[in-house]
Amino acid sequence: MKNIYLIKDLARLSGHTIYTIKYYLNLGIIKEIGRSPETSFRYFDDVVLERLKEIRKLRKENKSLAEIKELLGGEQMF
Repeated sequence: MKNIYLIKDLARLSGHTIYTIKYYLNLGIIKEIGRSPETSFRYFDDVVLERLKEIRKLRKENKSLAEIKELLGGEQMF
């Protein structure tokens, strides 16, 4: 079964802030898997969580966001 997360859950589990996750969304480094039509809440899955963990690891290695985007293949693929 696939886990579904809200942005606040991703922030808690990945160690990133909600604002950082929104920034990565704007850069195209990560993608939401959907939105609630009633609330417009974004939904994410385990793939996004793992990608955020990898980004965090690369940032600790002093990689720039441009380098990270290139290393991870640009926009997240589903």
